[in-house]
Amino acid sequence: MSEQDRFGKTGVGAGQLASRLALTVLVFMLALFLPAGTLMWPAGWMFLLLFFGFTFGLTIWLLRFNPHLLVERLTGIGKPDHKSWDKVLLAVTAAIFFAWLAFIPVDTVRFRWSRVPWWVQELGALLLLCSFYLFYVTFRANPYLSPAVRIQKERAHSVISSGPYRYVRHPMYTGFVLFAIGTPFLLGSWYGLLGTVLLIVLIGRRAVLEERALHEELTGYSEYMVRTRYRLVPFVW
Repeated sequence: MSEQDRFGKTGVGAGQLASRLALTVLVFMLALFLPAGTLMWPAGWMFLLLFFGFTFGLTIWLLRFNPHLLVERLTGIGKPDHKSWDKVLLAVTAAIFFAWLAFIPVDTVRFRWSRVPWWVQELGALLLLCSFYLFYVTFRANPYLSPAVRIQKERAHSVISSGPYRYVRHPMYTGFVLFAIGTPFLLGSWYGLLGTVLLIVLIGRRAVLEERALHEELTGYSEYMVRTRYRLVPFVW
């Protein structure tokens, strides 16, 4: 059976997947280049190349090796068992994320408030690549990596303690921290780091609330919390 056939059996069509990806590309392009007021922004194109190169590559990998997780990533948000508080927190985080993404080109391209040296932008690209690698190993380790905080009883949800989960309880969020720092660096915005701080605070809050739900509802998670002490950064928090 081909990867496409296996994906089709999960109830989500290839057309829907392609539409979601195309819409995501369009939203990111508009968020970056409309505020910039120009398409002549090499750093913006580099960000899109890195981000969507990884996104497309990860999608193909999931389609081949774990199509059910890909479906969960596409459909998990809004399911009946999705925690209500998480729906609100995700909406707030998404709004702040895209406002942050749109502000960065206002700073660095339209008004040129920030002056970031080239080596900082290269450091930003490196941080993005590190975040993408951490995202990948997290996806590889955790077949229950839903975008929504919910207990996936229909998929026999269980505790994952292998791979990056041996070191931190939320490696996906650790990767996002690297992403949130690397993005304004690569795009050349010092002021963008203010949004980075706010996004990290929101992610940290979500990690705490998510752990409460997992502690109460997922068998074995309490023991896992004892074994793996740190949430996002080893020996720090």
